[in-house]
Amino acid sequence: MSSIARDRTFTQPLNWTIAFFLGLCHVGAIAAFFFFTWKGLALFLFMWWLSGSLGIGMGYHRLLTHRGYKCPKWVEYFLTVCATLCLQGGPIGWVATHRLHHQTSDQEGDPHSPHDGGFWAHMGWIITGTANHNRTTELLPYVPDLRKDKFHLWISEWHWVPLVVSAAAVLLAGGLTFGWGVGWSCLLWGIFLHVIVGSHATYFVNSATHMWGSQRFQTGDDSTNNFWIATITWGEGWHNNHHAHPQSARHGLAWYEIDLNWYGICALRMLGLAWDVKLPRHQSDASQQAVPAEAPAVLTHAASGD
Repeated sequence: MSSIARDRTFTQPLNWTIAFFLGLCHVGAIAAFFFFTWKGLALFLFMWWLSGSLGIGMGYHRLLTHRGYKCPKWVEYFLTVCATLCLQGGPIGWVATHRLHHQTSDQEGDPHSPHDGGFWAHMGWIITGTANHNRTTELLPYVPDLRKDKFHLWISEWHWVPLVVSAAAVLLAGGLTFGWGVGWSCLLWGIFLHVIVGSHATYFVNSATHMWGSQRFQTGDDSTNNFWIATITWGEGWHNNHHAHPQSARHGLAWYEIDLNWYGICALRMLGLAWDVKLPRHQSDASQQAVPAEAPAVLTHAASGD
């Protein structure tokens, strides 16, 4: 109880808009289990992969935030739209917050460190009114590259549109094709449940991988590698590896560290849709200690727009 009382979440006012829509999505996700169909389950798995792997992992994180690889603009925009389906905000806010996290990881100014409370790190920082991601003006210096792109400016303002359009399309297509019972099942499983599962998976990277796991590298923060989080985030749970080599498009460095997002980038490269793919600077030393200042240094370089 004392740890809950010290959690930063409970010292700030709620952002009622964000809290309401997240609450609504949680209600819809719970309702999904009362409307089970195999078509709904299949759509859930597809949407989870589309938004979580292609969108958040390969798009927002490894491409836009760290520029771990290059690709055609249409691929970048497609991955960005996929990421908006997770209801985690637009690219400018997401990328800026994550770049700030790398510069201040588990220090003063970190947007979501467990040092401010476990619930704060998980989602408290999202639902409070004075959280960093709500101070758009202060975050803009971290994304000079995205601010030059009209598409990213537009989708950051209207990031909820693809999800609303998808929800309407899923309900109508499922209802008209298979009956309205299946249509509602597809809506609840393919939209509401996938949003909640995908969001909490990402939240666990911010909270759990800075609390539980193993450290291969001495990065100067609490980042860890966590197999279970890697499993539900398509490879993002190899977080200590990532903090040691932020620009690397590959997070699972050992043969047993399954990294489906990396496999997706490899598939793009095989198709000629990805190039200049960044890997750890010293791959042969992947099991050795990293220089503690490497993560902030690389992130500063990325945030400068280079």
